[in-house]
Amino acid sequence: AAVAADVNLLRRPILIDGFAVEVGASVGYDRWNEGAEPLEDAAHRADLAMYEAKSRGPNHSLIFEPSMQDRVTERASLETKLRGAIQSKAIKIHYQPLIDLSSGRITGFEALVHWPHAERGMVSPAEFIPVAEETGLIVPMSEWALRQAARQARIWADAFGFSDSIAVNMPNRMFERTDLIEQISSAVREEGIPHSMIQLEITETGLMKDLQRVIPSLHRLTEIGVQIAVDDFGTGYSSLAYLTSLPIAEVKIDRSFVRDLGVLPQSLAVVTAIIALAKSLDLKVVAEGVEN
Repeated sequence: AAVAADVNLLRRPILIDGFAVEVGASVGYDRWNEGAEPLEDAAHRADLAMYEAKSRGPNHSLIFEPSMQDRVTERASLETKLRGAIQSKAIKIHYQPLIDLSSGRITGFEALVHWPHAERGMVSPAEFIPVAEETGLIVPMSEWALRQAARQARIWADAFGFSDSIAVNMPNRMFERTDLIEQISSAVREEGIPHSMIQLEITETGLMKDLQRVIPSLHRLTEIGVQIAVDDFGTGYSSLAYLTSLPIAEVKIDRSFVRDLGVLPQSLAVVTAIIALAKSLDLKVVAEGVEN
């Protein structure tokens, strides 16, 4: 209780040169059995509690619990196995079709990375993608997915004249890389397909997180024919001004709104507004998670 109270004290505005500045804190702590264990052991447990506090948002304080160590151990194990899966190409890609509701025609595909695990079965992307992003493994995974999508586009082009695009999810850090254009150009050149058969997706949250840093890449990608889609649209709580100024071709309505259509009036209102906005800006609209 005392620690929690101290955290709240830190939130009080501090006046610096006439400006009110607020400071937040995430605090983890534990009891030290003096004389029975090294101080470093207690400091390590407090450190784990601090990271758990940070994961719950700003201005939290937590005392160490054994379950925190279990989660760290499990996460480290997951990282090691994921690293091995990427190196051995044990991860797989499933292709989800995009269907035009008015004609029933397939208008493209989305490449979704899956991880079939020998012991755990199919590991959910919601579980391993955050680990990949935190550890940097998302970079080699994304590069691999990009080349796999280009290869699949070539196979389908030869098999039945496929000429639409395959969308590949890209973390915002990939858009900051100076070699992204070369990565894409190399992949499509090797397979002999046009750049237009590859589409890149970035989440709305990821886009707005580092907007100024990714803008140059978005323009360069558009110039070579790669279209950009904004994934999970409607969840970013951001200004819509970027839709009119950035080279975006498509918005994907987040599945949370689609799932609640016919259930929550608010979802219908949001979906209707997004469709109207997209049409007025001549953007393609995709609804995620249509199950029935």
